[in-house]
Amino acid sequence: MTLDAPRLGAADLHDRHGSAPVTSSRTVFTGAVWDVRRDRVRLGEEEVVREYVAHTGAVAILAVREDRGEPELFLVQQYRHPVRAHDWEIPAGLLDVEGEDPLVAAQRELAEEGDLRADRWEPLLALTPSPGGLDEVIRVYLATGLSDVPAGERHERRDEEAGMPCAWVPLSEAVRAVLAGQVRNAPMMLSVLAYDARRRG
Repeated sequence: MTLDAPRLGAADLHDRHGSAPVTSSRTVFTGAVWDVRRDRVRLGEEEVVREYVAHTGAVAILAVREDRGEPELFLVQQYRHPVRAHDWEIPAGLLDVEGEDPLVAAQRELAEEGDLRADRWEPLLALTPSPGGLDEVIRVYLATGLSDVPAGERHERRDEEAGMPCAWVPLSEAVRAVLAGQVRNAPMMLSVLAYDARRRG
């Protein structure tokens, strides 16, 4: 079966969206940030139980400055307790303001985490980081034409964001770190590789 599977080109490679029939759904855990749901789902002739984190969704921003020769990427290093690590990441945040447009959320997060504004914004990619266990979708935007947020308008950082290190990293060095396995943050890794591939055509 595997060796006889059809070959697909890029034009045919699309995720197929739409839910299987859900016969029941309930919240089995209510958390401070996210809940856990238990669904009974009909798959063909079978009915299975699936538990997953009901996530608000998130945005992330690949902020790039292009005025110093090779493009440089803005990264932050934030403590992530579930994986017990200080991850190098691109700025990111939850879609936790009801009705907020994802682009507006991305602009807010870049200002809050990086004290940066951007003149140009465009979608770079969207990803589902762990589709077997949570329904999160992360929308990543490419931000260019950067400038500093004025000192009097800057966000006061707290908790994990307080004292958060940040750095500018040349694109080639970021790609090298990703391929060497030195970093593991999925939105950052995918964004770096996608941006590099797009520049190469």
